[in-house]
Amino acid sequence: MSSHNESSRTGLSYRDAGVDIDAGDALVDAIKPLAARTMREGVLAGIGGFGALFEVPRRYREPVLVSGTDGVGTKLRLAFAWQRHDSVGIDLVAMSVNDVLVQGAEPLFFLDYFACGKLEVGVAARVVGGIARGCEIAGCALIGGETAEMPGMYPDGEYDLAGFCVGAAEKSRLISGRSTRAGDVVLGLASSGVHSNGYSLVRKIIERAGPSLPERLDGMDFRDAVMMPTRIYCRPVLALLADTEVRAMAHITGGGLLENIPRVLPEDLQCVLDPGSWRRPEVFDWLQREGGIDEQEMLRTFNCGIGYVLVLAPELADAAQQALQAAGETCTRIGHIAVRPEGQAAVVAR
Repeated sequence: MSSHNESSRTGLSYRDAGVDIDAGDALVDAIKPLAARTMREGVLAGIGGFGALFEVPRRYREPVLVSGTDGVGTKLRLAFAWQRHDSVGIDLVAMSVNDVLVQGAEPLFFLDYFACGKLEVGVAARVVGGIARGCEIAGCALIGGETAEMPGMYPDGEYDLAGFCVGAAEKSRLISGRSTRAGDVVLGLASSGVHSNGYSLVRKIIERAGPSLPERLDGMDFRDAVMMPTRIYCRPVLALLADTEVRAMAHITGGGLLENIPRVLPEDLQCVLDPGSWRRPEVFDWLQREGGIDEQEMLRTFNCGIGYVLVLAPELADAAQQALQAAGETCTRIGHIAVRPEGQAAVVAR
């Protein structure tokens, strides 16, 4: 005979454990039209299957696949606090597609991973809407993803994001930086703001400033200036690469200008930057002043107004600069390549 306790038990459902399958289905339905806007050549099967299918475009003779993965980092904590969920998806896409672009690859497709404790369909749809918008800007397909509702893993109202991009380049046209020479010109493409790096320090400075935050920076609301999504450079740079030899490129992410440019420089060469040559957005001036940050720390933490760097032979630099400006980029000659003196850093600012 069953005891009273046993007989009074009711059957449990997944919803009782904190996972709402219906909410997950509703999110998939909301995502499908967003993903549909990003479709491009090569997509054979996208959202909804166990695996997404993509065929490398036949215009590639010797395609090399170039992949990248990244997240948004602690910028998400400001998104939670300020309810700014619409643009962090653009950040997610940008961090991977700009990295893939550095080696001369065209981003082909993107997958996202959205993890939360309790799925709020409206919030998740806003985030994925930003991801789809980022893919449209980059010209790649949002081909699949994963939504993970994990009760107890994340506090209510919080989530985490990861993104994955695959691109392709002709094997003979891969950009490695090995052909860089002393005398080459360094061009910089303007950032849209802080992008998606250094936010642990940004948040510390905001916390220190307390109620004395400025109302506006860079001609916009303070929060808009801080949360400006990472600029995506794919279309104008790929157009330039179609008929111009670029020797090296760098995406300026965590580590700033001082740590990212050396990743694509031969060890015997040095990049000499002129920080006075480009306009630094007000947000960086405010961060430096409010945080009491020295210039070297600024350059190795933030992009300081330059989100992407290109190295070209001197005779090609002017035409490349004009082409990038015509494509809508703010492009500035920010330095040059020199022989690296023994004992000196790979990047110096003068």
